Amino acid sequence: MFELFLHIFNYLILLYFLTLITIYLALNIASFKRILAYNLDIRYADIQAIFRIKNYMPVSLIVPAYNESQGIVQSISSLLQLIFPKFQLIVVNDGSKDDSISLLVKQFDLVKINMPMIFKLDCQPILNIYKSKKHQNLVVVDKKNGGKADAINAGINIAKYQLITVIDADSILERDCLLKITRPFLEDDNVLAVGGTIRIANGCKINKGHVFEIGLSKSWLARFQVVEYLRAFLFGRTGFDVINGILIISGAFSCFKRDALLEIGGYRKGSIGEDMEIILRMHKYFRKVNPKAKITFIPDPICWTEAPETFKNLRRQRIRWQKGTVESILIHKKLFMNYRYGLLGIIAFPYYLFYEAMGPVIEIVGYIVFVISAFLGILSYPFMVAFLSAAILYGIVLSILSVVLEELSFKKYTKLSHLFILFTTAVFENFGYRQLNVWWRFKGMVEYLFGKRNWDQMEKKGFSK
Repeated sequence: MFELFLHIFNYLILLYFLTLITIYLALNIASFKRILAYNLDIRYADIQAIFRIKNYMPVSLIVPAYNESQGIVQSISSLLQLIFPKFQLIVVNDGSKDDSISLLVKQFDLVKINMPMIFKLDCQPILNIYKSKKHQNLVVVDKKNGGKADAINAGINIAKYQLITVIDADSILERDCLLKITRPFLEDDNVLAVGGTIRIANGCKINKGHVFEIGLSKSWLARFQVVEYLRAFLFGRTGFDVINGILIISGAFSCFKRDALLEIGGYRKGSIGEDMEIILRMHKYFRKVNPKAKITFIPDPICWTEAPETFKNLRRQRIRWQKGTVESILIHKKLFMNYRYGLLGIIAFPYYLFYEAMGPVIEIVGYIVFVISAFLGILSYPFMVAFLSAAILYGIVLSILSVVLEELSFKKYTKLSHLFILFTTAVFENFGYRQLNVWWRFKGMVEYLFGKRNWDQMEKKGFSK
């Protein structure tokens, strides 16, 4: 009886992996077609000319910052160089315990001002508001600590423009990013939010907030994340965008209609995964009244961010991400198989439930049962080959396809040595790194379900290092 149970369970896990492979292949095909079509569209487009002709929407750019002294000056210097007709830059110092605020005051010649709140989203008390003498569009808010969502809400309260772009303080935008990420709002009134691509800055040469030479870190941990991000954004986000099934746009770089954020009450205070939660809430609220409401992703606007290069920091990040995913799925569980939300409710949400939220548990248990079954000698050789192929080889193929798509489309990594490293990384990440990630995600889910819902702050080196 026990052996029969093991046999059935192993076949169910094999079916799980095969289904996952089928979904990924479908996403890959959709992504290839979408990105190649997008590239043809932008190749001959003069984006700056489009903004000169059309009635563009000015942008309020919000940067929540907590203990970011290592890189805050570089990041803000980068953002001030962005190419856009009119934008307001709001830096929200969320009760930092380091010298972030004093660095900003000194570097950007800030002076205190009296600035009334335009909106009334709930947030922790604001201590001071500063404006730069050097840069008229730079505003710095100093407030009591309330978390990232709370800091963004504080920024929204003083934002004066129709579009809100949120970017992490440890990130650098390419200079034409705002032109690209706001373009969908000009082309379609139904667009509520747009996400861009996040790439790893480790190994790149950065000066005065500008990435002037793209490279790869010597750290294999950072290299694994480069391939991982290529796969997540070029395939995952692009593929789900085809069915209007985007469930998350990265909190490191996202753009919203301000009125839509205000209508749903802003970001959820205390949320672990604020970037996913607000997207699910926007789908649930707006698609009831407007089935054409759209949250989209475009691969071209690129945000460069610092990736963890130690196991300690990477573990903290992945545990937090998993807690955020589980939290968001549970809060908005009514979307599950809900036909009112189209393919998002029928395909995208179940995928995130079974393969992102519950996936680590299924995989961990599957590996344990497989090892026990192999030890007891109840598995045939063909089955073991099929199981290992489904569990490992598909990951190699998908990672390699991600690098191929990057080379066919955006070609950010131009050196032959870079491509060799990326292809090598795409193979080796499936032997240890991916399994370690599964374990951290499993740990994050268990901690969340048993009530440990806080998360540790990551240590950062900063771009200046």
